[in-house]
Amino acid sequence: MNNKMNLKNYKKNIRIIGMTCANCARRVEQSLQKMNGVKFASVNLATESAYLFSEREISFQEIKEAVEKAGYGVSEKLVDQELGQKRYREAKRNVILTWIITFPLSILMGFYMLGYLIPGFVWIEVFSVAFVIFYCGTVTIRGAWIAFIHFHANMDTLITIGSITSWVTAILNRLGLPIMSFGTLGAMIIAIHLTGRFIESRLRDRAAKEIKALISMQAKEATVILENKEVKLPISMIQKDHLVKVKPGERIPVDGIVQEGLSAVDESFISGEPIPKKKVKDDNVIGGSINLSGPLIIQVTKVGEDTFLAQMIQLIKEAQGTKVPIQALADKITNWFVPVIIVLALISGIFWYFNTLNYHSFLLKAKEFFPWVLITDNHLSFAVFVFISTIVIACPCALGLATPMALVVGSGLAAKQGLIIRNAEAIQTSKDIAYVLMDKTGTITHGRPSIVHHNLSPKEMDIVASIESNSHHPLAQAIAKHGKDKMKVEKIKEIPGKGVKGYFRESQYFIGKPQDQQEYLPYLEEGQIVVEVLKDKLKIGFIVLADRIREESQEAIVRLKELGIVPVMVTGDNEVTAQVVADEMDIEAVYAGVKPNEKLEIVRKYQGEGKKVLMVGDGINDAASLKGADIGVAMGKGADLALDSADIVIVREGIYGIIYSILLSVKIFKIIRQNLFWAFLYNVLAIPMAMLGLLHPAIAEGTMAFSSITVILNSLRIRK
Repeated sequence: MNNKMNLKNYKKNIRIIGMTCANCARRVEQSLQKMNGVKFASVNLATESAYLFSEREISFQEIKEAVEKAGYGVSEKLVDQELGQKRYREAKRNVILTWIITFPLSILMGFYMLGYLIPGFVWIEVFSVAFVIFYCGTVTIRGAWIAFIHFHANMDTLITIGSITSWVTAILNRLGLPIMSFGTLGAMIIAIHLTGRFIESRLRDRAAKEIKALISMQAKEATVILENKEVKLPISMIQKDHLVKVKPGERIPVDGIVQEGLSAVDESFISGEPIPKKKVKDDNVIGGSINLSGPLIIQVTKVGEDTFLAQMIQLIKEAQGTKVPIQALADKITNWFVPVIIVLALISGIFWYFNTLNYHSFLLKAKEFFPWVLITDNHLSFAVFVFISTIVIACPCALGLATPMALVVGSGLAAKQGLIIRNAEAIQTSKDIAYVLMDKTGTITHGRPSIVHHNLSPKEMDIVASIESNSHHPLAQAIAKHGKDKMKVEKIKEIPGKGVKGYFRESQYFIGKPQDQQEYLPYLEEGQIVVEVLKDKLKIGFIVLADRIREESQEAIVRLKELGIVPVMVTGDNEVTAQVVADEMDIEAVYAGVKPNEKLEIVRKYQGEGKKVLMVGDGINDAASLKGADIGVAMGKGADLALDSADIVIVREGIYGIIYSILLSVKIFKIIRQNLFWAFLYNVLAIPMAMLGLLHPAIAEGTMAFSSITVILNSLRIRK
């Protein structure tokens, strides 16, 4: 049974400020889920964002209160460049300042441990480490304090406990207590932690660059023609039917129709094709594309959240808020990770306090392999050494980042290729797909049929074209372009799988499938499409259209078969035409003359074999079959881009998008499994070693930071 989420109603994206690890994200998520009316909440650590589905409109103030209750900040700006630059400058300053103090301090500590007398070193250590921890490490201390006062623990908690414990040993040593000073280790822990976080942050920004690039395409203002004057207005004030002027070199700010001008427009962010498209009067243009050669006057058709680019960005945000089923185990572990590590650190410290001398020979043997193992008869010093190592070695961050980082990189790359993975569950399912059910028109063929013959009078063609202009079907659009004069038609009704009817004056016209296919057999055998025209239920003529097969379709079908996937054509076209195309494409399974409601039955038929099915639909009439399939793929074209029934939306046309979606999904899932494996393996090996006293705290903190960085770097491999 398909377990897809059908959450509609209200949606909201916000930015969460101050999260440092998976436990922080979980805490915010739990707080948001407790809000009245929230059906689903997901917090993404990798993008520092939260995504909400709710039964009611929830104000930003309500969300802010819920997030602040969990101890974190919130912003409506998902990409705040000013805040990002400020955080970058502060992080860079703290890293540099920390190492300026820590590096020479570590050298002095080395000389001191070798027996060289350095006047005042103990007090230098105490005050220098205090500066590093409480000034340079302010963000870490603050994160730990927020967690503490809200009765939970996070990664900052472990770093703070480890570094302050190290610092306290220096104070106790100076006061004459029999304990070795690990003060400099406190500075080293903070230095390595801040360095790791700085690198991690830069890599995360790099991972999300495609998403940020899309968001940056959204215009902030536009030149509107009001009362024959050009006025610059914020994009939020632009309304439908406004006339917008776009000069050469400017980014088109809204979706619309060209009213005046001729230009070449770069739509590569949608089509992937570097060759600009010629735009003349009555051509559609999409916000975010670039006007290259001539000025254009555009009539606005969509604004705000309805624009193509806004829908595309919204779908990507939704995708990053969903979770892959394999992530469930990692989430369960991170829920308890930090408290368990604190307990294990205490247990190991107590154990070694009472047993240091009993296992002295074990430590001596271990030092032959691990030179950093501390050898001392002071059981308190060794107990503290083990406690600090165990505290700082643990890394729930790697587990927490394993899935979201792969999704961020994967969804960004997918968007760049005109592909939006809306439901992360599809990523895990893709590797098991056995059948791909696809339409003919717009998938295997170009979906831009043209009229090659008709026997209607000019007036009848104008009437038919005017009626067809009210339909989004590719055949209807091809016929609509053939009309010369716009006729006043009314009572338009589209009958899914059959055709369109409407009235001109007192007469009813129906344009759709022929009642008798045999009458048009010569055309059908050529792979052409025939549309019959009825006036008051009497045939008055017919229209013959041809739709060319895409150049890459045959290669894509071959690739599907190489992947062990069976291609199945499911089309509403007649059997003769469908079979002509199927024979050329070498597709054996063909279902022709299928109505939209019958497609679900075909999906169920193949699922009845115990196989996974991917269904490709046009996003308008195929909602049931898309929902019923294991993976539903909608061929998105602006109006139907945000179809809730689809798991994947392919913005670009053609069958190769299906191949790419499967291959990319399989690759993303492979990277997620690798990330989780290495994150689990790291903790399984590192924590016991720390508890046995075989890891130095500085090495422990370094490897902890390295594990998170490794997860991010591995996720970036998706781009290759």
